[in-house]
Amino acid sequence: MKKIPLLALCAATLLAACEPTIASRGNVLDPDNLARVKPGETTREQVATIMGTPTTISTFDEKTWYYVGRQTEQYSFLSPEVLQQQAIEIDFDDQGVVTVAKRLDQSQAADIEPVGRATPTYGNDYTFLRELLGDLSHPVPAIKQQHEGQ
Repeated sequence: MKKIPLLALCAATLLAACEPTIASRGNVLDPDNLARVKPGETTREQVATIMGTPTTISTFDEKTWYYVGRQTEQYSFLSPEVLQQQAIEIDFDDQGVVTVAKRLDQSQAADIEPVGRATPTYGNDYTFLRELLGDLSHPVPAIKQQHEGQ
């Protein structure tokens, strides 16, 4: 009879451990905010007020702003699952007025492959055991006490 409350407690603990972690990275915008940005009318300052600071500004000129965001859900140690992902590009003319405001789709994305090389550095490459026991192989120098007047 005492096992039923214990089993209920264990089941509740296991169910609570299955709570997913929701992570937002970047700037996931409300679709209504993008609708408020009108080409030919909205200024750079108004875009910043409506949508906030851009995630990044174009490398080659400051006339293109990008708002990039992703929301993921992850259960425990499993790989995260993308719930929502968006990229928005806003172009400005020389006077700082919006010329184009568009949502970029997944077909315009490109996967990149990180380079597998390692950067050479100075120092030694020790194994875990050598790191752990390395100081034992070198004798500790004796401390000599010098007393003046003796």
